Amino acid sequence: MSDAALDVVEFLLTTSVYSDDRRLDENDLPPSYRRVYWTGGVDGDESESGGERHRPAGISRPLSVTNSTAREATDVDQPWAAVSELMFTERDEFSGTITLADKDLAEQWFVDRVDEERLLENPTLARHFAEHDEFDVDVDYEKARDRNRPIQADRVWIDGLLDQYFDEEEDEEMLDLVEVRAPEEVEMSLDDLVLTDDQENELDKISKAIEHRDYLKDIGLREIGKLLFVGPPGTGKTSTAQALAQDMDLPFVEVKLSMITSQYLGETAKNVDKTFEVAKRLSPCILFIDEFDFVAKTRSSDEHAALKRAVNTLLKSIDNISLIEDDVLLIGATNHPDQLDDAAWRRFDEIINFPKPDHGMRADILRVITRTMDIDEFDPELVAEATAGLTGSDLRMVLREAVLEALTEDRTQLTQDDLIEAVEEFEERDTLKNMDMMGGDHDALVAGGDLGKASDGGEPHDHGHSHDHDHDHDH
Repeated sequence: MSDAALDVVEFLLTTSVYSDDRRLDENDLPPSYRRVYWTGGVDGDESESGGERHRPAGISRPLSVTNSTAREATDVDQPWAAVSELMFTERDEFSGTITLADKDLAEQWFVDRVDEERLLENPTLARHFAEHDEFDVDVDYEKARDRNRPIQADRVWIDGLLDQYFDEEEDEEMLDLVEVRAPEEVEMSLDDLVLTDDQENELDKISKAIEHRDYLKDIGLREIGKLLFVGPPGTGKTSTAQALAQDMDLPFVEVKLSMITSQYLGETAKNVDKTFEVAKRLSPCILFIDEFDFVAKTRSSDEHAALKRAVNTLLKSIDNISLIEDDVLLIGATNHPDQLDDAAWRRFDEIINFPKPDHGMRADILRVITRTMDIDEFDPELVAEATAGLTGSDLRMVLREAVLEALTEDRTQLTQDDLIEAVEEFEERDTLKNMDMMGGDHDALVAGGDLGKASDGGEPHDHGHSHDHDHDHDH
């Protein structure tokens, strides 16, 4: 029997068990199933008071299965065709619903074909089969539930909550200040990153703090959970914060400080307040504030009074948010730590340095970002030696140049020489970027400026590795 049939039968069994067993909640369903049935947010109809009505967020029983819902949940193109010949399935031609004509037979058929590892990916079925001795299944329901991504990490939950608490028109300016990513939308984990020992140790400590925050609250240790990442552009500050969100199944809320200066943001202080309200509503989550040096620059300048008020509001909001009390981990990042004043520094309890990678790290980064490439006689140590001073995002640009150059010769296999030549090309472009813009050939300078932007990480976002790309910006 095909994998497609197994996938569809699992979906049918799960929806049937979930519909009947009221002890189960949304965290017992695999994320791909939750996405299909989750409802919540704003209704199109108006309420009696004249405003739009908010639907209660959640999953309503019973769960009905059609070709459409099964396709969305399982990625099987023709779900009914995959199971139509099984003697325990049936389809209502009028409504299009697919059901189990003989649930007992379906259960035995399924359990004969799966192992414990598969059941651990589905808490609903793990509980169901563990409670029925006739199936002789040894599976730990609590382990399956712990392994399952929590509903708070799903895009549908995040969108539903934002719709419920924030009016799109009224809060449009505030929503311009933040970008919210679900963990499922972050395509890197900490295992994909090349980190220093110090970085790994600090991230491990904060992970333990998040895991045991109830204990920390009980013993009165509240001064924890505000990190500052410092280092040059392209060294992985943003990528690391996002990967931490993915590993810990936490929504990632990014505040765009540079947007505060935008002319169409009228009530900036109020909007800053609301960005922190977003984080508290989505908690537990990570609140990431990039370009933190903007705060110090604004406080020490002759900027408009309203802008200074917004920055002061930001600092007060940072003071008033807590990992222990609010379940919000705050991470600030800066390319220019020398521009931070004491007021900015004292907001953070841990400083994590993101230096340019040394020889060993560059070699490791090269191994990571080339693992899907075909490179003849690849020697990452030699390439690392030739790339002293380059960041992870610089190395990514070098590899990109080598790949594109090979493609112009209709080659998909690279050579060691391709990489060395690409390093030389990158260094030439970097030199152009740093040239005096008042002299030299104008056309060459324009090209060099464009390429220079890309080498700083202005390239479209690549969800890769800590040092192969980072959208830290150098303002």
